[in-house]
Amino acid sequence: MLDAALRRRIDPPIEALAGWLAGRGATPNLVTLAGLGLGLAAAGSIALGAPLVGLVLILVSRLCDGLDGAIARQTRPSDLGGFLDIVFDFIFYGAIPLGFALLDPAQNGLAAAFLLFTFYANGASVLAFAIMAEKRGIAETSGRGGKSLMFTVGLAEASETLAAFVLACLFPEWFVWIAVVFGAMTAYTCLARIVLAQRLIGEG
Repeated sequence: MLDAALRRRIDPPIEALAGWLAGRGATPNLVTLAGLGLGLAAAGSIALGAPLVGLVLILVSRLCDGLDGAIARQTRPSDLGGFLDIVFDFIFYGAIPLGFALLDPAQNGLAAAFLLFTFYANGASVLAFAIMAEKRGIAETSGRGGKSLMFTVGLAEASETLAAFVLACLFPEWFVWIAVVFGAMTAYTCLARIVLAQRLIGEG
């Protein structure tokens, strides 16, 4: 929901930093891989009882997630890069709730499972819609940062996911409520996308 508005503010500094990194030999796929490594390290830190360390790692990981596409646009975009970006994003999104589940299985396990379920359903709707949109020639990605796949606007997008993770790291004792509320937002986003698919690509 907030991605497009925030992108207008953060794109200029991201593009400038990406140009600096590209001039020093950084490649998009290397930055994508670094972002995944930092994200997994964040989940590990949370599981080991250091959510504030996890928070710092999450923020740097998401910076890498913005930089890889910007570097690609300034050098040479590739289908492999787009594939790795989306796959690694979903791995990261699943790793953070898992970290909180491992931190306190008795308290956080059920809420983390619910959040992961909604992530799974929403991720399936994202990818399936993107495939169908491409097949029907209605895919348009320029408003979403020129991504390799079409992403529809939803209540729970990357910005909201990051905000939920940040809140959970700052207030780990509130993880259950954060996970339930954000899981409900994610489920709504999935259902809204299904309705949109029926309207745009439905057969009848």
